[in-house]
Amino acid sequence: MPAARDLLLDAAYAALTRRPWYAVRMVDVAAAAGVSRQTLHNEFGTKDGLARALVEREAAAFLAGVDRALAGGSDPHPRLTALVEWIAAAARDNALVKALLTGCWDAWLPRVEQAAAQPDAAGDRGDGRSLSPAGVLAQVRDRAVAALSAPGTAEPDVVDLAGTCELVVRLGLSCVAAPPGEHGAGDLVRAVLRRCRPDRAGHRG
Repeated sequence: MPAARDLLLDAAYAALTRRPWYAVRMVDVAAAAGVSRQTLHNEFGTKDGLARALVEREAAAFLAGVDRALAGGSDPHPRLTALVEWIAAAARDNALVKALLTGCWDAWLPRVEQAAAQPDAAGDRGDGRSLSPAGVLAQVRDRAVAALSAPGTAEPDVVDLAGTCELVVRLGLSCVAAPPGEHGAGDLVRAVLRRCRPDRAGHRG
């Protein structure tokens, strides 16, 4: 059975899909999770604490999806294409992720964009970067660079690789702001990568 914390975060997210955050009541979140209000306060303290934990969880899930998109295969082009497709899809399906990527926090959402990143499973705090658009972009770019320069690659030029990854991530963010339509994100990144030299995408020809 999920822990009380996970149940409460699930209930808070579900409530946010139905009503604006200012109308979400702590007592209703606790009831939906099947726990006492005291348990909710013990876990998160205040409603702001609950909001921060919820945003941080969605950010962590988004970054886990980044890692999945970049995993597997030796050809960097399909991996970077999958990354852009994930960025576009995650923002389309999750209002909190879209707000994290764009900085557009409307009245429906909790405003916690300055929340500090929490440690991941490996204990990494993301160098203390905030969950601002620039901070999230930097984390995605760095994860892409790490994935594409992992052992087994042909000594990539890290400077060129970082530039390519930044370009691809920013292309993904442009797809969030102006969605290109079904399969459009993948088509765009493939067109950009075709114009890059092979070594700029993580391997030498």
